[in-house]
Amino acid sequence: MALVKSEHRYARIASTKVNRLLPIVRGREVGESLSVLKALPNRAARLVEAVIQTAAANAAEAGVRNVEKLRIVEAVANQGPTYKRIRPGARGMAHLELHRSSHIRIGIDAPEL
Repeated sequence: MALVKSEHRYARIASTKVNRLLPIVRGREVGESLSVLKALPNRAARLVEAVIQTAAANAAEAGVRNVEKLRIVEAVANQGPTYKRIRPGARGMAHLELHRSSHIRIGIDAPEL
């Protein structure tokens, strides 16, 4: 039972937004989860969809047949670095803008490897 992984590092979206979608995907087959994500309007769904497709391509490259039937075992979005920017505020003050990023990791269970 090998684990085929794919990761999108430094994705310019907060990990809390991505973590809302991951329980929907975790434990499902690759084809089923891709069809579910296509129906969702979120920007995070597009990013997770791309990472799943990359993990499926990695499994196919490793020699796994019937990639659409493999299960997604690991779906994690950890917090990446936060980019800090300054905006001018009232009375000459500076307000801090936080641009959060995340690392999205998808793992597919490939029993044939």
